[in-house]
Amino acid sequence: MMRRATLLAFTLLSACTPQRPAPPRVMFDGVPIAGSLADAHKAGFTACIADNVSMRCRRPNLMMLGQGPYSAAIDLVGSDGGGGFDRLSIWHDSDQNAVLSIGEVLKQHGWHSCLKGSGGRGEVEDYTRPGSPVRVSIEISYWGKRPVNIIREAGVAKPAC
Repeated sequence: MMRRATLLAFTLLSACTPQRPAPPRVMFDGVPIAGSLADAHKAGFTACIADNVSMRCRRPNLMMLGQGPYSAAIDLVGSDGGGGFDRLSIWHDSDQNAVLSIGEVLKQHGWHSCLKGSGGRGEVEDYTRPGSPVRVSIEISYWGKRPVNIIREAGVAKPAC
């Protein structure tokens, strides 16, 4: 009984940790990749669901690099979204291959692609470009709703191939 009470106390305390400030707004193709809840709402991410530690806001009919329309979501830190977000997730509801066209457009614009994964298999195709504030990651071996994640780099070293 005492062990359960201690575990419950630690669980409750972990939910009370200070929240990070929202990162500065970063845009890619006119869509926010990082920023505040206000940035998300301004861009049409208004269908939001919160839990105890985070908030997910979705938007339908997103166009990216002239491709789409796709479904999209951002995941904010904090149940009130006050910690902001630093990535955008995109998927197509009925055609898992539809998002692959984003990679083709990136290649045409000089982005470098790199296959990453475990066991020598390419499970993720990462697209990077020197000077870009974002990295685009397409999960190519995913079965179901294949996601594209556009991630704020924020001075982090680009992944090596």
